[in-house]
Amino acid sequence: MAQLRQDHQEFVGRDAEIIAIGPEDAPTFAAWWHENEMPFVGVPDPEHRLEGLYGQQVKLHKLGRLPAQIVVDKKGTIRLAHYGNSMSDIPENSDLLSLLDELNREEEHLQER
Repeated sequence: MAQLRQDHQEFVGRDAEIIAIGPEDAPTFAAWWHENEMPFVGVPDPEHRLEGLYGQQVKLHKLGRLPAQIVVDKKGTIRLAHYGNSMSDIPENSDLLSLLDELNREEEHLQER
């Protein structure tokens, strides 16, 4: 999440919203969130409902919930779903930002029609 925090303004500038989902209970999640000064939305998911909804994997021998990055467009369509195989298997921000640029170009093209 540190890399998302680092480039948060780049995402905002592309009309994107970052939402991070964590496995902790609300008080634990909120304490960590504020301590780390996260500038985007965070949602605790201790019952693992969102994890199941989006197919995020949990592997105890790999330290629990594996990372997943999902890009949903403004119409609610999933445009990218990356499920990590390890805690370090996370797409580069530049790749996500490029995808957002492409989606924004698509939207502009549709509006011109």
